Amino acid sequence: MFQTDINKQTILIEGVTFSPEDISVAIHSSKGYSAFHLELFRFLQNWFDASEVMTIHTSGSTGKPKPMVVQKKFMIQSACITCDYFGLKPLDKILLCMPLSFIAGKMMVVRALVAGLDIYPVSPTGHPLKKTSLNFKFASMVPLQIFNSLQMPAETKRLQETGVLLIGGGAINPALEEALKDFPNPVYASYGMAETVSHIALRRINSSKASLNFTPLPSVKLTLSEEGTLVIDAPLVSERLLFTNDMAELYPDGTFRILGRKDNVIDTGGLKVQTEMLEAVLSSFIHVPFAISSQPDAKFGEIIVLAVEQAIDETQLAARLPAYQIPKKIIVLQAIPRTESGKIDRTALKHVLQNA
Repeated sequence: MFQTDINKQTILIEGVTFSPEDISVAIHSSKGYSAFHLELFRFLQNWFDASEVMTIHTSGSTGKPKPMVVQKKFMIQSACITCDYFGLKPLDKILLCMPLSFIAGKMMVVRALVAGLDIYPVSPTGHPLKKTSLNFKFASMVPLQIFNSLQMPAETKRLQETGVLLIGGGAINPALEEALKDFPNPVYASYGMAETVSHIALRRINSSKASLNFTPLPSVKLTLSEEGTLVIDAPLVSERLLFTNDMAELYPDGTFRILGRKDNVIDTGGLKVQTEMLEAVLSSFIHVPFAISSQPDAKFGEIIVLAVEQAIDETQLAARLPAYQIPKKIIVLQAIPRTESGKIDRTALKHVLQNA
């Protein structure tokens, strides 16, 4: 049974129950609390106020994060759907290691509020499991956090012991999926956005249930626009149709596959290359951080540019790619620009490459 009445909610943080009044006291005392704990308390203070809405921000992967207003009732309904889907129960320990400035972090807190979960805040870092020895029933991370954790045996063990591992905030490359395929507990990729207050579809990436396709959650209906972009009808989390920029394929069984963003299509010499699909192919043999972008070109209109953080064996490109997909330039950067949530910052990358 979920508690959907905000006026009756409390939250369990590291085994301690906090009422709205306790939150106010904690904010004013701040004694013994980390900066991330205080950020959590401030979010909760906003949650418990009299307003029926809350301001959230988009991820910023295609520009600066933009503020948007969402109804708290949609956040509650999204949390109930997720907790029911994964069978989360009161007192289950869950890990909060995502920034509270974005919807993914906020929704972990709302799930704890509606389902009586015991939430453990860990300041967002590349290694969220480094300083904890707890086993969590549920954790949500971005691909970069998963990748980093897999480099450390102790953190890998904690990942494997997590009851349900949810990965969001960006595409999961094939090499990372391969590393997760034999995990004993369920591992899911999520599809969603700020406008849908968290995910509206899931894809299992381990065990015999693994799939390349996303399955919409109950009550979600999907169609394609004339341009082939995904249109979402999710009445429990949005009062209007959502027209995305995500190029997609829909299948007769109701599942779908994301091909990439419409604004990430590179038109080179009249041939269209989807950035994300090319990155997925390259990730099978490029094992350093990289990203695909483009630059304007007088002859081709645009040329494909490969940005890497270390030099690579360029002969692999010609051996594995059709001629029109081979990057015309390879540029080594000290670091691929990323958003706070770990996604490639496509806009910042183009600016960097203009001066490279």
